[in-house]
Amino acid sequence: MMELESKGWIRRSVTSEGCLIRISDSGAKELSRLYSTLRFLMESAYPPSITLEGMIFTGLGEGAYYISKEPYRKQFIEKLGFEPYPGTLNLKLTSDYDIKARGELEGYPGIEIEGFKNEGRTFGAVKCFPVIVENKVKGALLLALRSHYDVSVLEVVAPVSLRRELKLKDGHKVKVEVLTLP
Repeated sequence: MMELESKGWIRRSVTSEGCLIRISDSGAKELSRLYSTLRFLMESAYPPSITLEGMIFTGLGEGAYYISKEPYRKQFIEKLGFEPYPGTLNLKLTSDYDIKARGELEGYPGIEIEGFKNEGRTFGAVKCFPVIVENKVKGALLLALRSHYDVSVLEVVAPVSLRRELKLKDGHKVKVEVLTLP
């Protein structure tokens, strides 16, 4: 119980009548992730792929910085099979279905990119899924465990500049097929 509390998943308050335990928002999110993982393992009900659609937008410009970090870069090459172009394609999901499906991906088993410490700071873990963008270019969806974005945003990398390769601009709608089975 101490570990659950230290991770912020529960809040405990002791009164003269006993102990009251409440699940925090982050605890509920963790339970949802656990549920999705168990459902996947027990039912194998998930499809082999999910297609999501979003509108391109210019991000914060931090993708190139993170992708270029050597510990990440090495793992991307080893685990994804390609060296990502330095930058991410950012998509704002366009429907409630897409947002819900993206949220469920957090519970799916993906390709784990380990976090590391460098330059006096910590860089978090990233879960990846192989993708095919617009039925043409293979890449990977990045789910950073620490991100400025919520589940309504996709960050996609590929061995090429997706904007240049597919002639994409802000506001274009893009389909991304996420391959969910290992």
